[in-house]
Amino acid sequence: QLVESGGGLVQPGGSLRLSCAASGFNLGWFAMSWFRQAPGKEHRLVERELVATVSPGGKFTHYADSVMGRFTIFRDDSKSMVYLQMDSLNADDTALYYCQASKTQTYWGQGTLVIVSS
Repeated sequence: QLVESGGGLVQPGGSLRLSCAASGFNLGWFAMSWFRQAPGKEHRLVERELVATVSPGGKFTHYADSVMGRFTIFRDDSKSMVYLQMDSLNADDTALYYCQASKTQTYWGQGTLVIVSS
């Protein structure tokens, strides 16, 4: 099970840190990712955008061009947690953010909503 938290309303230029708590499996074996989906399209899996990925152990990360230099993904396997630090937020970052664990299986959380607005 994956449970996201930390979403909310933030002004342009602000920051948020999203958290993803994992339970029921060994997080350390899985690549962990954050995806996002524009409001109103929550039921269309194909339209989820990959935001960031961190490899098992945390050695490698990958970011979408749109968030490069602004977002940071990191993990704490001892706490079964994955985080997404989001800085310099803008309106285009408004979305439902999902946590994903992937190995041979794939697990998704229910999402946490981020709204960037003045």
